[in-house]
Amino acid sequence: MARGRILIVEDDAGVRAAVADTLDAFGYESAMAEDGAQGLSRALGEAFDLVLLDVRMPKMDGHAVLAELRRARPGMPVIFLTARGESDERVRGLRGGADDYVVKPFGAEELVARIEAVLRRSPERPASVGVVHLEGLSVNLHRRELTRQGCETVQITEKEAALLAYLAACPGRAISRDELLSRVWGLDPRGVRTRTVDMAVARLREQLGDDPSDPRVVVTVRGKGYMLAGRVEVEGA
Repeated sequence: MARGRILIVEDDAGVRAAVADTLDAFGYESAMAEDGAQGLSRALGEAFDLVLLDVRMPKMDGHAVLAELRRARPGMPVIFLTARGESDERVRGLRGGADDYVVKPFGAEELVARIEAVLRRSPERPASVGVVHLEGLSVNLHRRELTRQGCETVQITEKEAALLAYLAACPGRAISRDELLSRVWGLDPRGVRTRTVDMAVARLREQLGDDPSDPRVVVTVRGKGYMLAGRVEVEGA
């Protein structure tokens, strides 16, 4: 199983191939984009654990891509790839929300070490969750079975299980609708007006026995999104 899925956004074909080879050698799955516009589209439309983002690219430069990512996916880990001597670009990137930068040419060990460090501290890299224990109930996410104390087991849908898994894997963090659309549904949230997430949350609350007028388990954090509240314990996959 891959250690994570990483998008390489770089217009130099040789650099793209070299980085992909490095990631593959260290157990990561890689995907590539050859310009900023393509990179942004893939980053928002697919599930990635981290983006390696070149600064100088056609169609959209790295700063423009980063700005859009931070708007739609504020928790997405991003590492800038910069040329030697571009200190102003690195400072601008860090101020714009990049998690780190690597100066080209770089060695394989340095690149992977920086990726590992960013992923360790990233809020958007959820742990793998197999079973969730909440107040008075437990949910086996693999079998999609919800069991309340003293009650029989009921089935939940695949999307309800995936939604609960993502919420449980990010304890103490309110997760935006855009992030949920992207990470759970695999949809590009840009320009999307949909109540898909809200409806799924409502159905999940119903399954959990969470009062919709005063939810205590899946709570709404105004201006931020949804979060699991109360005592939450998880078991790994």
